[in-house]
Amino acid sequence: MTDRISQAHRRWIMSRVRSRNTKPEIMVRMLLHRMGYRFTVRGPRNRALPGRPDIVLPKYRAAVFVHGCFWHRHAGCPSATMPSTRSDYWRKKFETNVARDQRNRRELMRLGWRVRAVWECDVYRHPDRVGRRLDAWLNPRRPFRYEPLPDRKSLYKLAEARADYTKLSRPAPSG
Repeated sequence: MTDRISQAHRRWIMSRVRSRNTKPEIMVRMLLHRMGYRFTVRGPRNRALPGRPDIVLPKYRAAVFVHGCFWHRHAGCPSATMPSTRSDYWRKKFETNVARDQRNRRELMRLGWRVRAVWECDVYRHPDRVGRRLDAWLNPRRPFRYEPLPDRKSLYKLAEARADYTKLSRPAPSG
């Protein structure tokens, strides 16, 4: 199956795929903040750690990765599809991503950090459940209490508003 878009336009589309400040990441940060946790996002500590975690909670020596289901191959998730074109390339790409995730997780744990991966689909479907699980993981002795969360749609809209998509609004190259 051939691609219906030009190579230049495909490159432009792929360059718009964000690696940080994604909506799921912002939603997880909002959940953690509402529960009273303080964390770093792009500080020097994050850059120095293997895999550059999305969220680092230094007080708890904890690192949180917010994984996209497609790129990090969430098992059993409908979003973890295999593209029909260039399947050998994509299979190798996904295997490399998963191996890198496992390697970074092992390295962080070897350094004494606790590591948690949060999946994009879980954040979208059940943000309150994600919040409860993170809270229990970070501080198991603390009773679960936090400011009431907005409903799922409101939380998504807040994250959408905080994500700065103005930089991405360039017109696509012609061709």
